[in-house]
Amino acid sequence: MASVLNSAFYLNSSNFKSIRVRTHSLVSPLSLPLTRRRLTIKAAETDANEVKPQAPTPDKAPVSGGAGGSSFNQLLGIKGAAQETNKWKIRLQLTKPVTWPPLIWGVVCGAAASGNFNWTLEDVAKSIACMLMSGPFLTGYTQTINDYYDREIDAINEPYRPIPSGAISENEVITQIWVLLLGGLGLAGLLDVWAGHDFPVVFYLALGGSLLSYIYSAPPLKLKQNGWIGNFALGASYISLPWWAGQALFGTLTPDIIVLTLLYSIAGLGIAIVNDFKSIEGDRALGLQSLPVAFGAETAKWICVGAIDITQLSVAGYLLEAGKPYYALALVGLIIPQVVFQFQYFLKDPVKYDVKYQASAQPFLVLGLLVTALATSH
Repeated sequence: MASVLNSAFYLNSSNFKSIRVRTHSLVSPLSLPLTRRRLTIKAAETDANEVKPQAPTPDKAPVSGGAGGSSFNQLLGIKGAAQETNKWKIRLQLTKPVTWPPLIWGVVCGAAASGNFNWTLEDVAKSIACMLMSGPFLTGYTQTINDYYDREIDAINEPYRPIPSGAISENEVITQIWVLLLGGLGLAGLLDVWAGHDFPVVFYLALGGSLLSYIYSAPPLKLKQNGWIGNFALGASYISLPWWAGQALFGTLTPDIIVLTLLYSIAGLGIAIVNDFKSIEGDRALGLQSLPVAFGAETAKWICVGAIDITQLSVAGYLLEAGKPYYALALVGLIIPQVVFQFQYFLKDPVKYDVKYQASAQPFLVLGLLVTALATSH
């Protein structure tokens, strides 16, 4: 299972950043939108205040992302998707299934950290229900609401996408948002009852994550417009919230675990920055303060690797101080190859080698999360 989720994490991490304005896409509510689409230079130069984009009809979709696209990509909700007319396939595309696995992994880590998960039919069923809440329902809600609020930008940059192309109406999208949100919150409440909680902690985690997802994508706050806040929210969505849900379901969510996972979320911030480099020109044209725009590419790439490495080393130090030297040593062993790949790929050229870097380094970071979870369970 770990190997499958590691592979899925990489596939998704290359799309880790949902643009702050649609240029490419926590928690869900347990995850903030994670797919980023790059702005074209032509689109960046368009004055959105002067030109009201007209959503083209499906038969005018460009071949690069429409009729000539991949059906497999369509089902996963990633770039290069085929044009589709089946409403249920379109609804699935809006939820971006490719973004679900990292949240599922977070639930696994939380369950492991609780120290109370057993391979019984009931515990397995509980964990699957928690994964459904975090992935299809709440991440699906997050991705759908993100596409809804990016529909005008998509009409310029990716007019073949479901909403601007007219393949699905705005009223149908709004209905889907409510169904996924209420379904996720309802499932969270059922999990609290199933776990025998006096206080509905899973429900309130889902509710808080849902609110965070809304203000991430929707005006007036639209957190994704700010490099620091938006990226940290993404990092927390990948690591903290699903971990908390899994741990609360099987055990007790303690203050030290909350602090530890929020610290680990800084590494998630670094991962999010990786995807900012390929959109520098579009972000700058639209006045978006991504870290590469704010600090320059050279400084930003060191901020990125620093956030990833220093965070993990700090966690290793915490484990050592907590009397768990073998877990600390294992975590350091997983950090070393990440540093090697940073110098081999990312620091040389963060735009050219971003995919190679993430494919090489991210599995070690994901395994480090599990090592930390197992360490805290003893």
